[in-house]
Amino acid sequence: MSSAAEQEAVDAAAVESAEPVSVEAAPVEGVEGVAVVAVDTAGAVNALRGAVAAPAVAHVNGRPAGAAGADREPALRAVTRPGPPVWPGSSHPLGARYRTGPDGTAGTNFALWAQGAEAVELCLFDAEGAETRCALTELTHEIWHGFLPGVRPGQRYGFRVHGRWDPWTGARFNPAKLLLDPYARAVDGDFALPPEVYGHVRDWPQQYIADTVRDDRDSAPYVPKGVVVHDDDDWADDVRPKTPWADSVIYELHVRGFTMRHPGVPEELRGTYAGLAHPAAVEHLTRLGVTAVELLPVHQFAHEDHLLRRGLRNYWGYNSIGYFAPHAGYSSSGTAGQQVGEFKRMVKALHAAGIEVILDVVYNHTAEAGELGPTLSLRGIDNRGYYRLQSDQRRYADYTGCGNTLHAGRPHVLRLITDSLRYWVTEMGVDGFRFDLAAALARSMHDVDMLSPFLAVIAQDPVLRRVKLIAEPWDVGSGGYQVGAFPPLWTEWNDRYRDAVRDFWRGALPDVRDLGYRLSGSSDLYAWGGRRPYASVNFVTAHDGFTLRDLVSYERKHNDANGEAGRDGTNDNRSWNCGAEGDPPEGADPRIGVLRRRQLRNLLTTLLLSTGVPMLVAGDEFGRTQGGNNNAYCQDNETGWVDWSLLEDPAWRELFALAARLVALRQEHPVLRRRAFFSGRPQGADGLRDLAWFTPAGTEMTERDWYAPAAALGMYLSGRDIPGRDERGRQVSDDSFLMLLHAGDRPVAWVLPDAPWAAGYELVLDTAREDQAAPPGTRHRGGETLTVPARSVLLLRVAD
Repeated sequence: MSSAAEQEAVDAAAVESAEPVSVEAAPVEGVEGVAVVAVDTAGAVNALRGAVAAPAVAHVNGRPAGAAGADREPALRAVTRPGPPVWPGSSHPLGARYRTGPDGTAGTNFALWAQGAEAVELCLFDAEGAETRCALTELTHEIWHGFLPGVRPGQRYGFRVHGRWDPWTGARFNPAKLLLDPYARAVDGDFALPPEVYGHVRDWPQQYIADTVRDDRDSAPYVPKGVVVHDDDDWADDVRPKTPWADSVIYELHVRGFTMRHPGVPEELRGTYAGLAHPAAVEHLTRLGVTAVELLPVHQFAHEDHLLRRGLRNYWGYNSIGYFAPHAGYSSSGTAGQQVGEFKRMVKALHAAGIEVILDVVYNHTAEAGELGPTLSLRGIDNRGYYRLQSDQRRYADYTGCGNTLHAGRPHVLRLITDSLRYWVTEMGVDGFRFDLAAALARSMHDVDMLSPFLAVIAQDPVLRRVKLIAEPWDVGSGGYQVGAFPPLWTEWNDRYRDAVRDFWRGALPDVRDLGYRLSGSSDLYAWGGRRPYASVNFVTAHDGFTLRDLVSYERKHNDANGEAGRDGTNDNRSWNCGAEGDPPEGADPRIGVLRRRQLRNLLTTLLLSTGVPMLVAGDEFGRTQGGNNNAYCQDNETGWVDWSLLEDPAWRELFALAARLVALRQEHPVLRRRAFFSGRPQGADGLRDLAWFTPAGTEMTERDWYAPAAALGMYLSGRDIPGRDERGRQVSDDSFLMLLHAGDRPVAWVLPDAPWAAGYELVLDTAREDQAAPPGTRHRGGETLTVPARSVLLLRVAD
């Protein structure tokens, strides 16, 4: 390689002699007049000489500020044809909005925030893919905007943004790359990620500097386009369920995976929003009794390059690129805006069944990944403005494990997030959000800050503070684990609950202290600042990890199909296979299957009778398996889809019947869904407390008992001391219950608490029984000794 001084002289001369390039584009159907602009004004500079020459399409134009070749790109020089100019339009709202112009002419206003840009082109595409480029010359408060008369709903579009290519200072403008509008309300097409989609030369031989070599090939033929959408749906006939938090039962599902194999959903609707809205799908949810579905990401997302190279796809969708657009791949009716109406009809159908819709949203990062990722939208619009960068501004601050982190502390990024959230509530009808890696959004400069701009904005927003807000209260950065730390208004995924319940039922808890906190609402985590027990979203399984059936069938992950040599997925499964790994072979001990089904009943019963908000995962209620894959994020196939044929097996139908019965029991009894924490103090003259804990000897737990090794715990819930009143101001009262949990491998003799706790008890549920279709109904006296079977839960109602 030549010396630095010689190379700088070569680069400077190349830039000096570069000729402007002008490309005219074809007109767009339905639009009178065309504005055509220059594509690029910089010539190709090959500054990295060596054994392998750079492709002719690439040049290096990014070195430390002040170096030769780092000058700003020459200003865009427009080349126009006869025809009406782009009208000034408005800087508000952002995105593409179809409306009537100042003289009554129908058209579309386009507005794009791009702080560091030197010029912005709006690119319109006709049905054949021909492109028309129109310069947006109006600039108001860093927003480029213009109104195009005659542009109607269904029009496909994107942006090209001109500016500096200087990766050393974080500037990655490249007008050769067509960019998706961050505010696009529909997206047409899919991301295939060929080399042309990258702002740098993806396959540059020296990968350590590849991100600094600009790729000047046009990406337009290879990327999806935004679609202009007409907001014309009427929500007047929609009634939101508005289920109180304490009464909620959440059901996490994947729109595609839930319906792909459902026999009652027409084949042409499977895997779509319309499929989820179909009566056959809704009927299952209502039979189970859940009050809300939590949908895995439905924002438009892209598939990662490493998956596409292995013939796989991002199935879960935690790789968002369009925060306003429902993912087009889940639409049965079309992708030219029809997906928006189909999503709305799905929401209405679920609301009509009394079911709320919660979206799992990914605002912490985007599909553009790290510096070696594709240029799809925000990176090319204003890389420094949207992303958190390291002190070496070539690199991204990665608190997400996905290559980049959105800078939610900046006003325009906050605006993007909150505008998106409000849109989904007010115009798409959703009822709440679960925030993936929410701690990343709560970071100020570096540390997680519960007074951060993101949390402050949400708390004061008149729309967002009224919907359900669920935090995944961690990220992968330093200090990112924040379970119990989010402020009032927020609920949290409580992984402390998950771990304690799993460990108890596999016999790995040293004592029962942690279990007692988790069963009673996790007051050690949430009893501060006005928070309530329903701040804890209790779960044993989630999309990430083993299914419930796999939790009792596998002790190690089996992720070979993911193609990552077992590196993906957690090794901390806290599972127990009950004596055999995976499905037992022919002739295996039948007691293994019996034990596994009992463990499933134990886990479901514990979850649905605990204080807090329970979350089930689709298919867990009837034995769905992923074959031991604990990270099925790329398994868009039978591994990841719900297998409805399981309901043809009587054993799995019984499990579903138990789950439905437990949900109904929870909804019937307010003592199981308290709105305030237990006090544990005497409530009346007889000395009864609202919550009491018992040993198998029938005595109340002492301090010493809590620290002693134990596999059994009795929990007494008093229904007469429930704080709060009903809607008519009447004191809430209920039955009292005694729940006995025994994780030991041998039966235990248990003395039932006598007066003043109860004169007698009626057996409501026994998980040792295979058949749970009817309640046992057996009566027992206070002071009587019961034999509690090994690994079982007994629920008894206090009977006077």
